[in-house]
Amino acid sequence: MTAQTTATTSSARTAPADTYAPYSPAETEAHWYDFWVKHDLFKPESHPNFPERTPFVITMPPPNVTGGLHNGHTLFVTLEDVMIRWHRMLGDPSLWVPGRDHAGIAGQLVVERDLKAKGIDRHDLGREKFLDQMWEWMETYGLQIQKQLRKLGASADWSRDMFTMDPHHVRAVRTAFVHLFDKGLIYRGHRIANWCKDCQTVLSDLEVDYKEVHGQLTYVRYPIVEGDDQWITVATTRPETILGDVGVAVNPNDTRYQQLIGKHVRIPHVNRIGVIMADDVVDPEFGTGAVKITPAHDPTDFEIAQRHILPAINVMNLDGTMNEAAGAYAGLTTQEARKRLVQELEQHGQLVKQEPYTHSVGHCHRSGTVIEPLLLDQWYLRIKPLADPAIQVVRDGSIRIIPERFARVYYNWMENIRDWCISRQLWWGHRIPVYYCDAPGCSRQWASVDEPERCPECGSAEFHQDPDVLDTWFSSGLWPFSTLGWPDETPDLRMFYPTSVMETGHDILFFWVARMIMFGLEFTGQIPFHTVYLHGLIRAEGGVKMSKTKGNVQDPLELIAEYGTDALRLGVAIGLTPGNDFTLTPTILDARRDFVNKLWNIGRFVMAGTTAEQRRGALQPAVPSADAALVERWIASRLASVTTEVTRLLGEFNFGEAGRVIHDFLWDEVADWYLEAFKFLSRTGKADGALLARVFEKTLCLLHPYAPFVTEELWQRLTTGTANRPISIMLAEWPRAADTHDASAEAEWDDIRALTRATRMLRHEYHIEPSSTVAASILARTPAAAAFWRANADLLGALPGTRLNPIQVVESASGAPPELAARSIGAVAGGAELLIPAEGLFDVQTELTRTRTDLADADKQVKRLENLLGGEFTRKAPPDTVERERERLNEQRERLETLERRHETLTRLAGGGGSLE
Repeated sequence: MTAQTTATTSSARTAPADTYAPYSPAETEAHWYDFWVKHDLFKPESHPNFPERTPFVITMPPPNVTGGLHNGHTLFVTLEDVMIRWHRMLGDPSLWVPGRDHAGIAGQLVVERDLKAKGIDRHDLGREKFLDQMWEWMETYGLQIQKQLRKLGASADWSRDMFTMDPHHVRAVRTAFVHLFDKGLIYRGHRIANWCKDCQTVLSDLEVDYKEVHGQLTYVRYPIVEGDDQWITVATTRPETILGDVGVAVNPNDTRYQQLIGKHVRIPHVNRIGVIMADDVVDPEFGTGAVKITPAHDPTDFEIAQRHILPAINVMNLDGTMNEAAGAYAGLTTQEARKRLVQELEQHGQLVKQEPYTHSVGHCHRSGTVIEPLLLDQWYLRIKPLADPAIQVVRDGSIRIIPERFARVYYNWMENIRDWCISRQLWWGHRIPVYYCDAPGCSRQWASVDEPERCPECGSAEFHQDPDVLDTWFSSGLWPFSTLGWPDETPDLRMFYPTSVMETGHDILFFWVARMIMFGLEFTGQIPFHTVYLHGLIRAEGGVKMSKTKGNVQDPLELIAEYGTDALRLGVAIGLTPGNDFTLTPTILDARRDFVNKLWNIGRFVMAGTTAEQRRGALQPAVPSADAALVERWIASRLASVTTEVTRLLGEFNFGEAGRVIHDFLWDEVADWYLEAFKFLSRTGKADGALLARVFEKTLCLLHPYAPFVTEELWQRLTTGTANRPISIMLAEWPRAADTHDASAEAEWDDIRALTRATRMLRHEYHIEPSSTVAASILARTPAAAAFWRANADLLGALPGTRLNPIQVVESASGAPPELAARSIGAVAGGAELLIPAEGLFDVQTELTRTRTDLADADKQVKRLENLLGGEFTRKAPPDTVERERERLNEQRERLETLERRHETLTRLAGGGGSLE
């Protein structure tokens, strides 16, 4: 039995198809996920078009195994699963490669914290035992993440599951490193690096978050050696680094200091002699225009020192305290040293002043600690040769970035890219495969893919490996092709690479996407994917990013238990716009759960309103019969339009809008209008149950990528007994718009909807008892219009909220008969005028009194808001507050107009005694 044929016994539920208890997400989801896995439906090889048709491939952004998934991950799972399920239904064999990332710094941090809570320090354990603890954590949370992904409905091929520390991936990383090392692109550099004293490692520039800090600008006098009682005043935000100063720099065009260039200063407290130099990088507008030069603790100062051949003096330890080179300040923290040094400068008359100063300070992306620029030996990747071709493939359209605005951001970063510091002082991660010979007289250093046995130069077995590990993003950069077997030329690599789409968060465009493009081109000679889709972030309360290390996450399993998976997926998808962040609220989730329940009840109605014979044709096109009722021609036309629109939107990666269109079609058109009209047609024996089954089947298929579980359950029930049906809705054919577009049917049904809404509004405005049936007249101005309304009057009167019976259709080109108009309430809509005789429906005087009260209030509100918006308020209040008040004014004006019309009608019904005076 192949996956595309029917297997009634394997897919049937224990409950008969016509049994509809209240919807139980947990039971339904567990059953169908196990069913999909059992039948290998997530494997591209199971698709009937494999291998003839080009596959659609996504490699899952591997979640960090720092803990379970949070609700931010729900978004990427939903969007990628929407793409995968859609392409399966389009007929493309589809592969979604799942995986997990070892998380580098973040992974080590969470395990260190866990051990610290137990009173254990990693240094006491030692590297090997600590790594044992890391692997235990990875195993525990790796399984938890996989469970969460399954609960979210991820139709990923679990037989190809990958972890970034798997042996194959380790080999891929080492191969990539050696390739770049042998090419001369990886080198050891002695330069300023970003040091985090809490994480005890260097960070790349991308891992530094810059925050505005309110500090102080300290002005200090530096004595000039060549002159008596001469000074040059410098301004600094970090007085403690004076201890590492080697000179003072000024701009060569600054006339204030030209006579001092080449002279020397005495560095305060340390009595070191430093030179006064000219350098173009100095900003004459900062402070006094003279800046101190501390090469070991500032990247700009380091570059200046390199140009002027000056030494670099490190005065700090890796734990953030001052070292022995700081003299009497050794052992103090930087803050302690700063405070004490400023006091002593003041005592010695060298402190000119301190003033408040706000500036941007680098903080660790993970720990939040202030970054300390330190002069260190690290491994770097010379990135410019890789960046240039990566820029070109985006510029020439080989790779498309969605939304397009991020392409400009990509170019800006890539065109100004700096060498990448790839080494980290961690124990967890991919150990740098560089080895050093320890044999006397041999200083060989080499890189090796395999663990070496001897030094390639002297043959000694005495050697050691570099203790550092690689930046996590180095290994992640290989993900699109290492998951498919690279560096080996595997069948998977030949079949599924390049992949199709990389879907991920806009916040890691540079961390990850750019590096995947660079590495893909470098190691495979091909682009890794043709499209990059960047979603926004689901924010926690207050608009902050969700992060496991910040402890502000929502567990998707908890939300699934409360709302169900389909509701959660719909909650994160409907209305989403590419690249924009949003906050997922309980209100949204409540609404999506209501929608799933609505869908379930529609399924119950369809099963009850159709016969088994009618349902056997559910897979056929939704084409109405020649004598079909208006509403049936309308719904078939609307289904065709919606199918075309949804297909277009999905093809344009507009997932949020496509989801909204399906949602609105089901709720506002199928449920609110088609099914209600179907009930009326059923009572008259004119309903087409076969068309109902087909419309519902196509609608389920449209919704399936978003809500896979409930649609599978309903589709299985609906199509039981259908010949040659696929084993699952996942392999059902994506709906194609039938040639059923019917503009006249849509226009005519719009008239019925408009008059129905007008009827409901009249009943509401005049407080007509909802259960009462009232007589009405419809005034039509042409014979054709009269014929139309006579044919549809009974339907109009039977639709929910109208309760009109009898309805008399009056044809009159000159308007309503005066006698009828005088005693009726009415509304114009749908090209006709509806008149309802008021006698006996409500007490005119009571309604008139109520309307006068409401009218006075509306008038008062309009005047108040007009006065408010006409004064100082619009200039002083925040723009969003002003806009909100303008919207209230518009609402009150509309309310006022409605009440005035009602007052006029009631006055007429009261015999003219309803003056406002």
